[in-house]
Amino acid sequence: MIRIEVVMAENDIAKVSEGLKKTGIGGLTVFKVKGRGKTIPAEIHTSKGTQIFTPEFGDKYVVVGVLPDAKIDEAIKIIRENSKIGKIFISPVTHAVDLATGVKDEEAI
Repeated sequence: MIRIEVVMAENDIAKVSEGLKKTGIGGLTVFKVKGRGKTIPAEIHTSKGTQIFTPEFGDKYVVVGVLPDAKIDEAIKIIRENSKIGKIFISPVTHAVDLATGVKDEEAI
């Protein structure tokens, strides 16, 4: 099993979610976060527009999912087709347990 974390803009979440859903990749968790990357966040006009402030951190979203090893290439392809800015982080998952049923590993996802 693989855990995939995608840092992206808000306007890409729905497209990525729908694309993954069509291929049978189910549950996703979405977090709204603030962060800093290579791009500079947009300037904010403050004090009735007389001052300009550039925030150090911009709004981002992190989408997290756990999926079978066999679907990782397909998931990356869908994410790259539907989101042009962001990062994908992939890490192994050694065990998973469904709390309600006790089902383990790939059956739990």
